[in-house]
Amino acid sequence: ARPFSGEPGAFKRTANRKDYSLVPPADTVLDHLIQKGLEVWGVGKIEDVFAHRGITRSNHTPDNLSGMEYTMELLEKDFKGLVFTNLVDFDSKYGHRNDPAGFAKALAEFDEMLAQLLLKLKAADMLIITADHGCDPTTASTDHSREYVPLLVYGPSLLQGVNLGVRDTFADVAATIAEIFRLPQPPHSRSFLPEVCYAGI
Repeated sequence: ARPFSGEPGAFKRTANRKDYSLVPPADTVLDHLIQKGLEVWGVGKIEDVFAHRGITRSNHTPDNLSGMEYTMELLEKDFKGLVFTNLVDFDSKYGHRNDPAGFAKALAEFDEMLAQLLLKLKAADMLIITADHGCDPTTASTDHSREYVPLLVYGPSLLQGVNLGVRDTFADVAATIAEIFRLPQPPHSRSFLPEVCYAGI
């Protein structure tokens, strides 16, 4: 559900979006993390995406700025597990609204905050930046677009400059998280952890 406010001809979406997702038909990597006693902290609409399952703490931040600020706040805490952040503005404010200038501005703002976030990563941390679909603001349609999405991986103790290639499935991200925490591997997926780790890590 995407509520609007304003007058006819000048409606604007509010930050009170609500996603009514189906409950996952089987345990996800998030469930397995919790079953192992680890934390899963959702930022943005993550709680809604997974029907409020597999999450130990959630903050439904309304925009990119608050999402990044809260993510960096979490990185300063002493915990073991996963921080799962969704930055909604790229999609809802700029991609679907066909606003390339706004999209570019949001990317530049994210890039500045990313530099701050990287400084907060600990030696054993891994940062994964990706997307679940394209949303090109320059296409004629306001729907999702079909370009390949990025898969950027960084960690202070990881190899740099590794080409992870075109993955067969988005589930490879889940498989990588599962391997890091020694969890059951999701079906039909392949972890890229061996490709980015130094031998012996």
